[in-house]
Amino acid sequence: MSPQLITRPAHVRAAPGDRHDEILTPAALDFIGTLARTFASGRARLLKERRRRAMRLAEGYPLDFPMVTRRIREDAGWRVAPPAPGLVDRRVEITGPPERRMTVNALNSGAKVWLADFEDATSPTWDNVIGGQINLLDAIERRIDFTTDEGKEYRLATDRTPATIVVRPRGWHLDEEHLEVDGRPVPAALVDFGLYFFHCAQRQIDAGHGPYFYLPKLENREEARLWNDIFVLAQELLSIPRGTIRATVLIETITAAFEMEEILYELREHSAGLNAGRWDYLFSIIKTFGHRTDFLLPDRARVTMTAPFMRAYTELLVRTCHKRGAHAIGGMAAQVPSKDPEANAAALAKVRLDKEREAEDGFDGSWVAHPALVPVCREVFDGVLGSEPHQLGTTREDVEVTPAQLLSVRKVSGPPTTEGVRTNISVALRYFAAWLRGQGAVALDGLMEDAATAEIARVQVWQWLRHRHVDRETVLSLLDEELSALVAEFPFTPLDEIQELFRRNALDTEIPLFFTPDAYTRHLVRTTEQSS
Repeated sequence: MSPQLITRPAHVRAAPGDRHDEILTPAALDFIGTLARTFASGRARLLKERRRRAMRLAEGYPLDFPMVTRRIREDAGWRVAPPAPGLVDRRVEITGPPERRMTVNALNSGAKVWLADFEDATSPTWDNVIGGQINLLDAIERRIDFTTDEGKEYRLATDRTPATIVVRPRGWHLDEEHLEVDGRPVPAALVDFGLYFFHCAQRQIDAGHGPYFYLPKLENREEARLWNDIFVLAQELLSIPRGTIRATVLIETITAAFEMEEILYELREHSAGLNAGRWDYLFSIIKTFGHRTDFLLPDRARVTMTAPFMRAYTELLVRTCHKRGAHAIGGMAAQVPSKDPEANAAALAKVRLDKEREAEDGFDGSWVAHPALVPVCREVFDGVLGSEPHQLGTTREDVEVTPAQLLSVRKVSGPPTTEGVRTNISVALRYFAAWLRGQGAVALDGLMEDAATAEIARVQVWQWLRHRHVDRETVLSLLDEELSALVAEFPFTPLDEIQELFRRNALDTEIPLFFTPDAYTRHLVRTTEQSS
Protein backbone atom coordinates (compact mmCIF):
# COMPACT_ATOMS: atom_id res chain seq x y z
CA MET A 1 0.00 0.00 0.00
CA SER A 2 1.25 3.51 -0.78
CA PRO A 3 1.59 5.15 2.65
CA GLN A 4 1.54 8.68 1.24
CA LEU A 5 -2.07 8.17 0.12
CA ILE A 6 -3.27 7.10 3.56
CA THR A 7 -4.91 9.93 5.45
CA ARG A 8 -7.17 8.80 8.28
CA PRO A 9 -8.74 5.38 8.77
CA ALA A 10 -12.44 4.68 8.83
CA HIS A 11 -13.85 4.90 12.35
CA VAL A 12 -15.96 1.98 13.60
CA ARG A 13 -19.19 2.99 15.34
CA ALA A 14 -20.46 -0.46 16.24
CA ALA A 15 -20.00 -2.83 19.12
CA PRO A 16 -17.33 -5.51 18.59
CA GLY A 17 -18.63 -8.86 17.34
CA ASP A 18 -17.29 -12.38 17.08
CA ARG A 19 -14.23 -12.40 14.81
CA HIS A 20 -14.92 -8.84 13.61
CA ASP A 21 -11.32 -7.97 14.43
CA GLU A 22 -10.19 -10.31 11.64
CA ILE A 23 -11.93 -8.06 9.11
CA LEU A 24 -11.77 -4.62 10.74
CA THR A 25 -7.99 -4.54 11.02
CA PRO A 26 -6.15 -1.21 11.22
CA ALA A 27 -4.76 -1.70 7.71
CA ALA A 28 -8.19 -2.55 6.28
CA LEU A 29 -9.70 0.53 7.93
CA ASP A 30 -6.90 2.62 6.47
CA PHE A 31 -7.74 1.22 3.06
CA ILE A 32 -11.46 1.99 3.47
CA GLY A 33 -10.60 5.46 4.71
CA THR A 34 -8.52 6.16 1.61
CA LEU A 35 -11.26 4.98 -0.73
CA ALA A 36 -13.90 7.03 1.08
CA ARG A 37 -11.87 10.24 1.18
CA THR A 38 -10.93 9.86 -2.48
CA PHE A 39 -14.30 8.92 -3.96
CA ALA A 40 -17.14 9.94 -1.61
CA SER A 41 -17.50 13.40 -3.14
CA GLY A 42 -17.68 11.94 -6.65
CA ARG A 43 -20.34 9.53 -5.52
CA ALA A 44 -22.32 12.40 -3.95
CA ARG A 45 -22.12 14.36 -7.20
CA LEU A 46 -23.45 11.39 -9.18
CA LEU A 47 -26.35 10.90 -6.77
CA LYS A 48 -27.22 14.57 -7.20
CA GLU A 49 -27.15 14.08 -10.96
CA ARG A 50 -29.48 11.07 -10.59
CA ARG A 51 -32.05 13.27 -8.88
CA ARG A 52 -31.69 16.02 -11.48
CA ARG A 53 -32.14 13.59 -14.35
CA ALA A 54 -35.14 11.95 -12.68
CA MET A 55 -36.80 15.37 -12.46
CA ARG A 56 -36.11 16.06 -16.14
CA LEU A 57 -37.60 12.72 -17.19
CA ALA A 58 -40.64 13.37 -15.01
CA GLU A 59 -41.07 16.70 -16.80
CA GLY A 60 -41.16 14.93 -20.16
CA TYR A 61 -37.54 15.15 -21.33
CA PRO A 62 -37.06 12.35 -23.90
CA LEU A 63 -34.88 9.33 -23.15
CA ASP A 64 -32.62 8.41 -26.06
CA PHE A 65 -29.21 6.97 -26.90
CA PRO A 66 -26.79 9.80 -26.04
CA MET A 67 -25.59 11.82 -29.03
CA VAL A 68 -22.43 12.84 -27.18
CA THR A 69 -21.21 9.23 -27.06
CA ARG A 70 -22.17 8.26 -30.59
CA ARG A 71 -18.51 7.84 -31.56
CA ILE A 72 -18.09 5.16 -28.87
CA ARG A 73 -21.01 3.18 -30.26
CA GLU A 74 -19.84 3.57 -33.86
CA ASP A 75 -16.16 2.78 -33.21
CA ALA A 76 -15.75 -0.90 -34.11
CA GLY A 77 -12.17 -1.02 -32.86
CA TRP A 78 -12.54 -1.44 -29.12
CA ARG A 79 -13.36 -4.56 -27.10
CA VAL A 80 -13.40 -5.39 -23.41
CA ALA A 81 -10.70 -7.47 -21.74
CA PRO A 82 -10.79 -11.21 -22.49
CA PRO A 83 -12.57 -13.44 -19.95
CA ALA A 84 -10.59 -13.85 -16.74
CA PRO A 85 -9.71 -17.19 -15.10
CA GLY A 86 -12.82 -18.69 -13.55
CA LEU A 87 -15.10 -16.50 -15.67
CA VAL A 88 -14.60 -18.09 -19.07
CA ASP A 89 -17.57 -20.46 -18.70
CA ARG A 90 -20.52 -18.91 -16.87
CA ARG A 91 -23.40 -21.06 -18.09
CA VAL A 92 -24.97 -21.30 -14.62
CA GLU A 93 -24.63 -18.70 -11.87
CA ILE A 94 -26.29 -19.03 -8.48
CA THR A 95 -27.14 -16.02 -6.34
CA GLY A 96 -27.65 -15.62 -2.62
CA PRO A 97 -26.56 -13.80 0.53
CA PRO A 98 -23.08 -14.56 1.96
CA GLU A 99 -24.54 -16.45 4.91
CA ARG A 100 -22.53 -19.40 6.11
CA ARG A 101 -24.96 -22.11 5.00
CA MET A 102 -25.61 -20.41 1.65
CA THR A 103 -21.87 -20.07 1.08
CA VAL A 104 -21.32 -23.82 1.37
CA ASN A 105 -24.42 -24.72 -0.63
CA ALA A 106 -23.60 -22.27 -3.43
CA LEU A 107 -19.99 -23.39 -3.74
CA ASN A 108 -21.12 -27.03 -3.84
CA SER A 109 -24.09 -26.44 -6.15
CA GLY A 110 -22.44 -27.29 -9.45
CA ALA A 111 -22.91 -23.73 -10.69
CA LYS A 112 -19.95 -22.12 -12.42
CA VAL A 113 -20.28 -18.84 -10.48
CA TRP A 114 -21.67 -17.83 -7.10
CA LEU A 115 -22.87 -14.25 -6.76
CA ALA A 116 -22.30 -13.44 -3.08
CA ASP A 117 -24.92 -10.74 -2.71
CA PHE A 118 -24.48 -7.97 -0.12
CA GLU A 119 -27.17 -5.93 -1.86
CA ASP A 120 -30.70 -7.14 -2.62
CA ALA A 121 -30.37 -10.50 -0.84
CA THR A 122 -28.82 -9.19 2.37
CA SER A 123 -30.52 -7.26 5.14
CA PRO A 124 -27.65 -4.87 5.98
CA THR A 125 -27.36 -5.37 9.71
CA TRP A 126 -23.79 -4.85 10.90
CA ASP A 127 -23.48 -8.53 11.83
CA ASN A 128 -24.64 -9.55 8.35
CA VAL A 129 -22.21 -7.18 6.64
CA ILE A 130 -19.12 -8.22 8.60
CA GLY A 131 -20.27 -11.82 8.97
CA GLY A 132 -20.53 -12.03 5.20
CA GLN A 133 -16.95 -10.85 4.85
CA ILE A 134 -15.81 -13.47 7.37
CA ASN A 135 -17.63 -16.19 5.43
CA LEU A 136 -16.02 -15.17 2.15
CA LEU A 137 -12.58 -15.19 3.74
CA ASP A 138 -13.25 -18.61 5.27
CA ALA A 139 -14.53 -19.94 1.95
CA ILE A 140 -11.38 -18.88 0.10
CA GLU A 141 -9.26 -20.38 2.89
CA ARG A 142 -11.46 -23.53 2.66
CA ARG A 143 -12.36 -23.43 6.35
CA ILE A 144 -16.07 -22.73 5.88
CA ASP A 145 -17.16 -26.20 7.08
CA PHE A 146 -19.44 -26.12 10.14
CA THR A 147 -22.09 -28.04 12.08
CA THR A 148 -25.37 -26.47 13.21
CA ASP A 149 -26.72 -26.71 16.76
CA GLU A 150 -29.11 -29.38 15.44
CA GLY A 151 -26.15 -31.45 14.27
CA LYS A 152 -26.46 -30.85 10.52
CA GLU A 153 -23.07 -30.70 8.79
CA TYR A 154 -22.09 -28.38 5.98
CA ARG A 155 -18.86 -29.30 4.20
CA LEU A 156 -17.17 -28.14 1.04
CA ALA A 157 -17.24 -30.93 -1.52
CA THR A 158 -13.91 -32.45 -2.47
CA ASP A 159 -15.12 -34.13 -5.67
CA ARG A 160 -15.99 -31.02 -7.69
CA THR A 161 -14.67 -27.57 -8.54
CA PRO A 162 -16.33 -24.95 -6.37
CA ALA A 163 -18.15 -22.05 -7.98
CA THR A 164 -16.12 -18.93 -8.73
CA ILE A 165 -16.95 -16.22 -6.19
CA VAL A 166 -18.25 -12.90 -7.51
CA VAL A 167 -19.24 -10.28 -4.93
CA ARG A 168 -22.09 -7.82 -5.37
CA PRO A 169 -21.58 -4.76 -3.13
CA ARG A 170 -24.45 -2.53 -2.15
CA GLY A 171 -25.56 0.22 -4.55
CA TRP A 172 -24.38 3.82 -4.67
CA HIS A 173 -27.57 5.03 -2.96
CA LEU A 174 -26.75 3.30 0.35
CA ASP A 175 -24.53 4.35 3.27
CA GLU A 176 -22.87 2.24 5.94
CA GLU A 177 -23.51 4.16 9.14
CA HIS A 178 -21.37 1.90 11.31
CA LEU A 179 -18.23 3.20 9.57
CA GLU A 180 -17.35 6.89 9.39
CA VAL A 181 -14.69 8.98 7.71
CA ASP A 182 -14.45 12.64 8.72
CA GLY A 183 -17.69 12.28 10.66
CA ARG A 184 -19.70 11.02 7.69
CA PRO A 185 -20.96 7.53 6.88
CA VAL A 186 -18.88 5.62 4.36
CA PRO A 187 -20.67 4.75 1.10
CA ALA A 188 -21.81 1.16 1.58
CA ALA A 189 -20.49 0.16 -1.84
CA LEU A 190 -16.97 1.11 -0.79
CA VAL A 191 -17.29 -0.88 2.44
CA ASP A 192 -18.40 -4.09 0.74
CA PHE A 193 -15.95 -3.75 -2.12
CA GLY A 194 -13.07 -2.50 -0.01
CA LEU A 195 -13.15 -5.09 2.77
CA TYR A 196 -13.44 -7.99 0.33
CA PHE A 197 -10.75 -6.62 -1.97
CA PHE A 198 -8.35 -5.87 0.87
CA HIS A 199 -8.59 -9.31 2.46
CA CYS A 200 -9.32 -11.57 -0.50
CA ALA A 201 -7.90 -10.11 -3.73
CA GLN A 202 -4.43 -11.61 -3.41
CA ARG A 203 -5.83 -14.82 -1.96
CA GLN A 204 -8.07 -15.22 -5.01
CA ILE A 205 -5.19 -14.53 -7.36
CA ASP A 206 -3.08 -17.13 -5.56
CA ALA A 207 -5.97 -19.59 -5.96
CA GLY A 208 -6.00 -19.05 -9.72
CA HIS A 209 -8.95 -16.67 -9.97
CA GLY A 210 -9.18 -13.00 -9.05
CA PRO A 211 -11.25 -10.35 -7.29
CA TYR A 212 -14.51 -10.29 -9.26
CA PHE A 213 -17.61 -8.16 -8.75
CA TYR A 214 -21.17 -7.51 -9.86
CA LEU A 215 -22.07 -3.81 -9.91
CA PRO A 216 -25.74 -3.04 -9.12
CA LYS A 217 -28.14 -0.27 -10.09
CA LEU A 218 -25.80 1.83 -12.22
CA GLU A 219 -27.72 4.47 -14.13
CA ASN A 220 -25.17 5.75 -16.63
CA ARG A 221 -21.60 5.68 -17.94
CA GLU A 222 -20.35 8.21 -15.38
CA GLU A 223 -21.21 5.81 -12.57
CA ALA A 224 -19.31 3.07 -14.38
CA ARG A 225 -16.35 5.44 -14.79
CA LEU A 226 -16.32 6.07 -11.04
CA TRP A 227 -16.11 2.33 -10.39
CA ASN A 228 -13.26 2.04 -12.88
CA ASP A 229 -11.37 4.80 -11.05
CA ILE A 230 -11.93 2.95 -7.78
CA PHE A 231 -10.58 -0.26 -9.29
CA VAL A 232 -7.48 1.48 -10.60
CA LEU A 233 -6.62 3.03 -7.23
CA ALA A 234 -7.43 -0.10 -5.23
CA GLN A 235 -5.10 -2.19 -7.38
CA GLU A 236 -2.38 0.42 -7.10
CA LEU A 237 -2.68 0.60 -3.31
CA LEU A 238 -2.30 -3.16 -2.92
CA SER A 239 0.27 -3.59 -5.72
CA ILE A 240 -2.07 -5.75 -7.77
CA PRO A 241 -1.68 -5.54 -11.57
CA ARG A 242 -4.09 -3.16 -13.24
CA GLY A 243 -6.87 -5.06 -14.98
CA THR A 244 -6.94 -7.93 -12.49
CA ILE A 245 -10.34 -6.86 -11.18
CA ARG A 246 -13.28 -7.87 -13.35
CA ALA A 247 -16.80 -6.55 -12.98
CA THR A 248 -20.14 -7.48 -14.51
CA VAL A 249 -22.66 -4.65 -14.57
CA LEU A 250 -26.32 -5.34 -13.95
CA ILE A 251 -28.42 -3.48 -16.48
CA GLU A 252 -31.34 -2.99 -14.13
CA THR A 253 -32.26 0.64 -14.68
CA ILE A 254 -34.01 2.05 -17.72
CA THR A 255 -31.41 4.79 -18.16
CA ALA A 256 -28.53 2.28 -18.16
CA ALA A 257 -30.29 0.36 -20.95
CA PHE A 258 -29.63 3.37 -23.18
CA GLU A 259 -25.89 3.36 -22.33
CA MET A 260 -24.88 -0.30 -22.43
CA GLU A 261 -21.97 0.20 -24.81
CA GLU A 262 -20.76 3.25 -22.95
CA ILE A 263 -20.78 1.34 -19.65
CA LEU A 264 -18.72 -1.44 -21.20
CA TYR A 265 -16.36 1.17 -22.65
CA GLU A 266 -15.74 2.89 -19.31
CA LEU A 267 -14.96 -0.45 -17.65
CA ARG A 268 -13.39 -2.15 -20.65
CA GLU A 269 -10.07 -3.15 -19.00
CA HIS A 270 -12.05 -4.44 -16.00
CA SER A 271 -15.25 -5.54 -17.71
CA ALA A 272 -16.67 -9.05 -17.46
CA GLY A 273 -19.94 -8.27 -19.25
CA LEU A 274 -23.52 -7.28 -18.54
CA ASN A 275 -26.43 -8.98 -16.78
CA ALA A 276 -30.16 -8.61 -17.41
CA GLY A 277 -31.42 -7.66 -13.93
CA ARG A 278 -35.06 -8.10 -14.83
CA TRP A 279 -36.84 -7.34 -11.55
CA ASP A 280 -35.00 -4.15 -10.74
CA TYR A 281 -35.40 -3.15 -14.38
CA LEU A 282 -39.19 -3.28 -14.05
CA PHE A 283 -38.94 -1.41 -10.76
CA SER A 284 -36.84 1.28 -12.46
CA ILE A 285 -39.37 1.73 -15.27
CA ILE A 286 -42.25 2.18 -12.82
CA LYS A 287 -40.23 4.50 -10.60
CA THR A 288 -39.04 6.62 -13.53
CA PHE A 289 -42.29 6.87 -15.49
CA GLY A 290 -44.91 5.98 -12.88
CA HIS A 291 -46.52 9.39 -13.25
CA ARG A 292 -47.43 8.62 -16.88
CA THR A 293 -50.50 6.60 -17.85
CA ASP A 294 -48.76 5.06 -20.88
CA PHE A 295 -46.31 3.33 -18.50
CA LEU A 296 -48.94 1.67 -16.35
CA LEU A 297 -48.05 -1.98 -15.80
CA PRO A 298 -50.49 -4.80 -14.96
CA ASP A 299 -49.99 -7.44 -12.28
CA ARG A 300 -46.33 -8.42 -12.02
CA ALA A 301 -47.10 -12.03 -12.96
CA ARG A 302 -48.45 -10.83 -16.31
CA VAL A 303 -45.27 -8.96 -17.26
CA THR A 304 -43.18 -11.74 -18.74
CA MET A 305 -39.84 -11.70 -20.51
CA THR A 306 -41.68 -12.12 -23.82
CA ALA A 307 -43.27 -8.67 -23.49
CA PRO A 308 -42.03 -6.52 -26.42
CA PHE A 309 -40.20 -3.97 -24.29
CA MET A 310 -38.47 -6.72 -22.30
CA ARG A 311 -37.50 -8.55 -25.50
CA ALA A 312 -35.99 -5.34 -26.86
CA TYR A 313 -33.99 -4.89 -23.65
CA THR A 314 -32.57 -8.42 -23.51
CA GLU A 315 -31.82 -8.72 -27.22
CA LEU A 316 -30.03 -5.38 -27.19
CA LEU A 317 -27.99 -6.57 -24.22
CA VAL A 318 -26.81 -9.71 -26.02
CA ARG A 319 -25.97 -7.81 -29.21
CA THR A 320 -24.10 -5.12 -27.28
CA CYS A 321 -22.06 -7.56 -25.22
CA HIS A 322 -21.05 -9.84 -28.07
CA LYS A 323 -20.17 -6.91 -30.30
CA ARG A 324 -17.56 -5.98 -27.69
CA GLY A 325 -16.41 -9.47 -26.62
CA ALA A 326 -18.26 -9.38 -23.30
CA HIS A 327 -20.40 -12.03 -21.63
CA ALA A 328 -24.17 -11.57 -21.61
CA ILE A 329 -25.76 -13.15 -18.52
CA GLY A 330 -29.50 -13.77 -18.27
CA GLY A 331 -31.96 -13.06 -15.49
CA MET A 332 -32.73 -14.95 -12.31
CA ALA A 333 -35.02 -17.95 -12.02
CA ALA A 334 -36.52 -17.38 -8.57
CA GLN A 335 -38.50 -20.59 -8.13
CA VAL A 336 -37.86 -22.68 -5.02
CA PRO A 337 -38.56 -26.44 -4.72
CA SER A 338 -41.99 -27.55 -3.59
CA LYS A 339 -42.98 -30.69 -1.69
CA ASP A 340 -45.93 -30.98 -4.07
CA PRO A 341 -44.68 -33.03 -7.08
CA GLU A 342 -47.08 -31.38 -9.51
CA ALA A 343 -46.22 -27.86 -8.35
CA ASN A 344 -42.54 -28.70 -8.50
CA ALA A 345 -42.81 -30.04 -12.03
CA ALA A 346 -44.70 -26.94 -13.14
CA ALA A 347 -42.08 -24.66 -11.60
CA LEU A 348 -39.20 -26.52 -13.27
CA ALA A 349 -41.04 -26.37 -16.59
CA LYS A 350 -41.23 -22.57 -16.27
CA VAL A 351 -37.53 -22.39 -15.47
CA ARG A 352 -36.66 -24.57 -18.46
CA LEU A 353 -38.75 -22.46 -20.84
CA ASP A 354 -37.15 -19.26 -19.55
CA LYS A 355 -33.60 -20.62 -19.87
CA GLU A 356 -34.29 -22.05 -23.34
CA ARG A 357 -35.33 -18.59 -24.51
CA GLU A 358 -32.17 -17.04 -23.07
CA ALA A 359 -29.83 -19.67 -24.50
CA GLU A 360 -31.43 -19.44 -27.93
CA ASP A 361 -31.18 -15.64 -27.82
CA GLY A 362 -27.41 -15.91 -27.38
CA PHE A 363 -26.92 -15.44 -23.64
CA ASP A 364 -23.74 -17.04 -22.30
CA GLY A 365 -25.30 -18.11 -19.02
CA SER A 366 -28.03 -17.33 -16.56
CA TRP A 367 -28.94 -17.01 -12.89
CA VAL A 368 -30.78 -19.28 -10.49
CA ALA A 369 -31.74 -18.62 -6.88
CA HIS A 370 -31.70 -22.20 -5.56
CA PRO A 371 -29.28 -25.14 -5.94
CA ALA A 372 -32.15 -27.36 -7.13
CA LEU A 373 -32.43 -25.21 -10.27
CA VAL A 374 -28.78 -25.60 -11.25
CA PRO A 375 -29.23 -28.93 -13.13
CA VAL A 376 -32.07 -27.72 -15.37
CA CYS A 377 -30.27 -24.46 -16.22
CA ARG A 378 -27.04 -26.33 -16.91
CA GLU A 379 -28.82 -28.89 -19.09
CA VAL A 380 -30.40 -26.17 -21.21
CA PHE A 381 -27.15 -24.29 -21.76
CA ASP A 382 -25.21 -27.53 -22.30
CA GLY A 383 -27.63 -28.29 -25.11
CA VAL A 384 -26.86 -25.02 -26.86
CA LEU A 385 -23.20 -24.50 -25.94
CA GLY A 386 -22.01 -28.08 -26.16
CA SER A 387 -18.29 -28.07 -25.40
CA GLU A 388 -17.98 -24.32 -26.04
CA PRO A 389 -17.71 -22.14 -22.92
CA HIS A 390 -19.84 -19.28 -24.25
CA GLN A 391 -21.61 -17.80 -27.29
CA LEU A 392 -19.44 -14.74 -27.91
CA GLY A 393 -19.40 -15.63 -31.60
CA THR A 394 -23.17 -15.19 -31.79
CA THR A 395 -23.13 -11.49 -32.65
CA ARG A 396 -26.89 -10.99 -33.15
CA GLU A 397 -26.37 -8.51 -35.96
CA ASP A 398 -30.03 -9.08 -36.83
CA VAL A 399 -31.01 -7.06 -33.76
CA GLU A 400 -31.85 -3.40 -34.19
CA VAL A 401 -33.49 -1.75 -31.19
CA THR A 402 -34.97 1.75 -31.11
CA PRO A 403 -35.71 3.95 -28.11
CA ALA A 404 -39.42 3.51 -28.81
CA GLN A 405 -39.08 -0.27 -28.55
CA LEU A 406 -37.31 -0.05 -25.19
CA LEU A 407 -40.14 2.16 -23.94
CA SER A 408 -43.11 0.32 -25.46
CA VAL A 409 -44.62 -0.54 -22.09
CA ARG A 410 -48.16 0.36 -23.16
CA LYS A 411 -48.29 -2.82 -25.27
CA VAL A 412 -48.61 -4.87 -22.08
CA SER A 413 -50.65 -2.39 -20.09
CA GLY A 414 -53.85 -3.42 -18.37
CA PRO A 415 -55.78 -2.90 -15.17
CA PRO A 416 -54.59 -4.61 -12.01
CA THR A 417 -56.68 -7.34 -10.46
CA THR A 418 -57.72 -7.37 -6.83
CA GLU A 419 -55.64 -10.50 -6.41
CA GLY A 420 -52.67 -8.70 -7.93
CA VAL A 421 -53.06 -5.83 -5.45
CA ARG A 422 -53.35 -8.28 -2.57
CA THR A 423 -50.28 -10.22 -3.73
CA ASN A 424 -48.17 -7.07 -3.90
CA ILE A 425 -49.26 -5.95 -0.44
CA SER A 426 -48.64 -9.42 0.98
CA VAL A 427 -45.17 -9.73 -0.62
CA ALA A 428 -44.12 -6.29 0.53
CA LEU A 429 -45.31 -6.79 4.12
CA ARG A 430 -43.83 -10.25 4.52
CA TYR A 431 -40.55 -9.19 2.96
CA PHE A 432 -40.35 -6.10 5.19
CA ALA A 433 -40.93 -8.34 8.22
CA ALA A 434 -38.12 -10.68 7.18
CA TRP A 435 -35.79 -7.79 6.32
CA LEU A 436 -36.31 -6.23 9.76
CA ARG A 437 -35.42 -9.62 11.29
CA GLY A 438 -32.13 -9.57 9.36
CA GLN A 439 -33.15 -11.85 6.49
CA GLY A 440 -32.66 -10.42 3.00
CA ALA A 441 -33.73 -13.39 0.86
CA VAL A 442 -36.98 -15.12 1.76
CA ALA A 443 -39.11 -17.79 0.09
CA LEU A 444 -42.66 -16.51 -0.45
CA ASP A 445 -45.34 -18.34 -2.42
CA GLY A 446 -42.84 -20.58 -4.18
CA LEU A 447 -40.44 -17.79 -5.16
CA MET A 448 -37.21 -16.54 -3.60
CA GLU A 449 -37.95 -12.88 -3.02
CA ASP A 450 -35.42 -10.16 -2.28
CA ALA A 451 -35.38 -6.37 -2.06
CA ALA A 452 -35.95 -6.02 -5.81
CA THR A 453 -39.29 -7.81 -5.76
CA ALA A 454 -40.36 -5.92 -2.65
CA GLU A 455 -39.56 -2.69 -4.51
CA ILE A 456 -41.73 -3.72 -7.47
CA ALA A 457 -44.57 -4.72 -5.15
CA ARG A 458 -44.72 -1.43 -3.31
CA VAL A 459 -44.27 0.89 -6.36
CA GLN A 460 -46.95 -0.97 -8.29
CA VAL A 461 -49.43 -0.30 -5.50
CA TRP A 462 -48.38 3.36 -5.54
CA GLN A 463 -48.74 3.58 -9.35
CA TRP A 464 -52.18 1.97 -9.36
CA LEU A 465 -53.35 4.34 -6.64
CA ARG A 466 -51.94 7.37 -8.43
CA HIS A 467 -53.84 6.58 -11.62
CA ARG A 468 -56.99 5.47 -9.76
CA HIS A 469 -56.87 1.92 -11.07
CA VAL A 470 -57.52 0.87 -7.50
CA ASP A 471 -59.15 2.97 -4.78
CA ARG A 472 -57.45 3.79 -1.50
CA GLU A 473 -60.19 2.18 0.57
CA THR A 474 -59.61 -1.17 -1.14
CA VAL A 475 -55.86 -0.94 -0.56
CA LEU A 476 -56.31 -0.04 3.12
CA SER A 477 -58.78 -2.89 3.59
CA LEU A 478 -56.40 -5.40 1.99
CA LEU A 479 -53.55 -3.94 4.04
CA ASP A 480 -55.44 -4.61 7.28
CA GLU A 481 -56.22 -8.17 6.19
CA GLU A 482 -52.64 -8.95 5.24
CA LEU A 483 -51.27 -7.40 8.43
CA SER A 484 -53.59 -9.67 10.43
CA ALA A 485 -52.38 -12.68 8.45
CA LEU A 486 -48.78 -11.64 9.03
CA VAL A 487 -49.11 -11.34 12.80
CA ALA A 488 -50.89 -14.71 12.88
CA GLU A 489 -47.91 -16.27 11.13
CA PHE A 490 -45.29 -14.36 13.15
CA PRO A 491 -46.82 -13.44 16.54
CA PHE A 492 -43.92 -11.21 17.60
CA THR A 493 -43.79 -9.20 14.39
CA PRO A 494 -43.31 -5.42 14.98
CA LEU A 495 -46.62 -4.67 13.26
CA ASP A 496 -46.51 -0.89 13.73
CA GLU A 497 -43.05 -0.66 12.15
CA ILE A 498 -44.03 -2.78 9.16
CA GLN A 499 -47.28 -0.90 8.61
CA GLU A 500 -45.51 2.45 8.77
CA LEU A 501 -42.80 1.18 6.43
CA PHE A 502 -45.44 0.21 3.88
CA ARG A 503 -47.34 3.46 4.20
CA ARG A 504 -44.21 5.59 3.68
CA ASN A 505 -43.11 3.55 0.70
CA ALA A 506 -46.39 2.81 -1.09
CA LEU A 507 -49.18 5.13 0.04
CA ASP A 508 -47.64 8.61 0.19
CA THR A 509 -48.12 11.00 -2.73
CA GLU A 510 -44.40 11.08 -3.44
CA ILE A 511 -42.60 7.90 -2.52
CA PRO A 512 -38.90 7.27 -1.82
CA LEU A 513 -36.73 6.15 -4.74
CA PHE A 514 -35.73 3.11 -2.65
CA PHE A 515 -37.24 1.75 0.55
CA THR A 516 -33.87 0.60 1.92
CA PRO A 517 -32.01 3.83 2.88
CA ASP A 518 -34.66 5.21 5.23
CA ALA A 519 -35.63 1.78 6.57
CA TYR A 520 -31.98 1.01 7.25
CA THR A 521 -31.44 4.24 9.18
CA ARG A 522 -34.66 3.88 11.18
CA HIS A 523 -34.51 0.19 11.99
CA LEU A 524 -31.12 -1.48 11.42
CA VAL A 525 -28.50 1.02 12.54
CA ARG A 526 -27.08 0.30 15.99
CA THR A 527 -24.20 2.74 16.33
CA THR A 528 -22.03 3.13 19.39
CA GLU A 529 -18.89 5.08 20.19
CA GLN A 530 -16.96 1.87 20.80
CA SER A 531 -14.43 1.34 18.04
CA SER A 532 -11.96 -1.26 16.89
